[in-house]
Formats: sequence, structure tokens, C-alpha cells
Amino acid sequence: MPTPMFSIDMTEAAADFISCWNAAGKHIQNQTGDDQIRWLRAHPYPPFLEHLSFLLGNQFFFIRVEDIDYQVDIPGTREGLLSIANGCAGHACIMPMKKTQDEWLPVAEGWGLLDAQSGQPVYPPALMSNEPIIMTDWELHDLAVQIVREQIEKDGYELMTWQSHPEVNPSIWFVGADGPEWVVVRAARYPEKKARKPDNISKISGPCNQYGDGSIGNFASVVFTSLDESFDANAEENGNIAPLYRGKGIDAKYDGLERLT
Repeated sequence: MPTPMFSIDMTEAAADFISCWNAAGKHIQNQTGDDQIRWLRAHPYPPFLEHLSFLLGNQFFFIRVEDIDYQVDIPGTREGLLSIANGCAGHACIMPMKKTQDEWLPVAEGWGLLDAQSGQPVYPPALMSNEPIIMTDWELHDLAVQIVREQIEKDGYELMTWQSHPEVNPSIWFVGADGPEWVVVRAARYPEKKARKPDNISKISGPCNQYGDGSIGNFASVVFTSLDESFDANAEENGNIAPLYRGKGIDAKYDGLERLT
């Protein structure tokens, strides 16, 4: 099945928004006073679906930072926020901010978060539970992108940008040995041995020439398995496939980049 082609806004965030964003992130981090929060998105660079996101316990929180006085140009949209929150079975939150003299402060009490649809206050610890939650395809894709970009950096290359929307290609841009390169990332669950390339992968190179003609394309497959099982060659027949639970141990099989062009 062909993967839809999307146009995605790569406009850089303005300096005044970055100041607001930075204050919002520090406020959230200060709510726990320990390492309970695991940040998923903690950088102010495009593209933007959410501005900040984190995992607390077994719950995802996706945040859009907004200036209540409308003096700051806010990148992204609420629709983008809802799309990633729904895709990851997480909570979409708005964080209204106000600039008082030279300081940005949250408007809402406590964590400063409001439900993006109801407008009610959100207290993340109250939403945590012991319920096992199976990871969504979007979560796995986001994790696959993280694994691939971290390996690219370990290999000594400079990342240009990345995004984790599974229907937006490519997922990663980096500076290769001969110039800009892009990567289409796909994730799969064991017992699949390799993630499938999108059927229209040959059409992706055209829109990817934004950084110059002849940019080099790559494909990356990441296969995930639960640490509760090994790579059982007979898993399809005997059903020995443990679910991938959010926050639990999983293993990833990634064999590196496959050159496309």
C-alpha cells in the first residue's frame, strides 16, 4: 500500500517562542524533582506536531505551548498535536504561557497543562496506572527513528533534522560524506524479519531535493521484540510472541542504512 505524501512545515521557530518554550519545559521538569519524566521531544526545532512531549509512568503527554496574549508566532497547529497524541494513545495538552516583564510563566496552576479538547486541568501523576499498555505503531516508529538517528550520530555524522510522523517521509536528514542524505525509517514487530519499504519509496526522492539535487536516500528497518522472548524461528507457528508493552523491556534489531540512490 502506498504511503501518503505530505507537505510539512519546516519554518524555524522565532527567538521569542524559544524563550517561551524553554520556560515551559523547565516548569514541567521542576514538577517532579527527580528523574520520573522521560523526555521524548525536548528541542525547539522543526517540524512541529507537538512542542514538548514526555513519558511519565505508562502515560504519554504531548504539549503545545501557547502565548495567551498572541504576541508570539507559535509554530505548528492544534490539529498536529491531536494527531500525534491520538497516534500514540497519549494525552494532548495545551500549556498557556504569559510574559510578565522579562519572564515567561504558565497561566494554569500546578503543572500548567490543560486538556487540548476539554480545557480542563491535567495532573499527569493522577493519570498513571499499573495497566499494561501495548505500544502503538506510532510509538514504535518514533522509537525506531530515535535508534537510527542515534546510530547516525555515533557514526560521526551531523543530524540536520528529523520527525516521527509515520506517514511523512523522510524521517531523518543528515550530512553524509558527500552532502545531504535522507532516511526513510520503518518499524516492524517480531516475528517479521524486516520492515517493509513503502510502495512509493521511489517517488520520495523528488520532494527530498529541497537540500539540493542528487541528495542520497537511505532506508532503515528496525524490528522490535519483547525481552520476554528471544527471536524464536517458529514463533509464527507456535504463537510464542510476547506483546510489546509500553515502558517494559524490548530489544531492537537494526542492521544499518540501506542505500537507495
